[in-house]
Amino acid sequence: MNYREIFEELSNQGRWGDDDERGTLNYITSTKVKEALALVRSGRVLSIGRDLDTVSGPSNPRPVVHQLLYAGHNADSTMDFVGIAPHGFSVTHLDAVGHVYFEGEMYNGRRASEQVDRFGMRFGSIEAMAEGVITRGVLLDVASAAGVDYLDPAAEIGPAELEAAEEYWGVEAERGDAVLVRSGRMVHEGSSHPPEPGERAGLNIPAVRWLHEREIAVYGGDCIERLPSPHPGLHLPLHSLGLAGMGLALLDWPDTEVLRSACLAEGRAEFVLMMAPLRLRGGTGSAVNPLCIF
Repeated sequence: MNYREIFEELSNQGRWGDDDERGTLNYITSTKVKEALALVRSGRVLSIGRDLDTVSGPSNPRPVVHQLLYAGHNADSTMDFVGIAPHGFSVTHLDAVGHVYFEGEMYNGRRASEQVDRFGMRFGSIEAMAEGVITRGVLLDVASAAGVDYLDPAAEIGPAELEAAEEYWGVEAERGDAVLVRSGRMVHEGSSHPPEPGERAGLNIPAVRWLHEREIAVYGGDCIERLPSPHPGLHLPLHSLGLAGMGLALLDWPDTEVLRSACLAEGRAEFVLMMAPLRLRGGTGSAVNPLCIF
């Protein structure tokens, strides 16, 4: 498999101008925002962000640091310090398009060696997403569509699985949407035989192509690419092809279990998704608290 050819096929380089840093968020037009907001019926608001975890564990090697700046009960206020390493499998976060490279290349044809140093990123940082995201979200419950509580960690999710999930809920992912995929990973982790942290079901390369062809603005879910990668030399196919090639907005590790419960209660799998990253100049990503509105 020629990864360079696939990268070029999926590349959005120059699509929105040579200096674009927003990537697939450009699919979310003002018309798309208005259409998404028109979906609100019950007014139910749901957070799909995970609680920030201060306890180290197999999936949380860099726990959140929370320190109370305690000045005694006679002070006028209480303050605290919070330190977050957003990437990984613990914090719900939004990736900057410059977070992951393909053969040293960042989104829109930039070389990482020329754009990244110890002070941060000069191109493709999370600051480019400062205006946030408001768009139509759809839940693709791949696990339920397959008739299981959770996918086997060795499973690959391809276009057939994504389209089966569309049919299961009666939704269709469209241009400018946020697609949230449920594999049931949290259910498996809470079972009597939890999976290994580094072995995860996830999207395969044809599924990344599917996202590109559908012109999806945001991908998120309890799964990313299949891990460990079955592709020698391409360790993070969704990240490398999606971020560096497509400029795909990646929402890592939202809580799809609470989202599934809300969709069941509301009787539909489409909603408004709202989220905004911290305005961190040069940052590779940001913790977020995504909100779904029904």
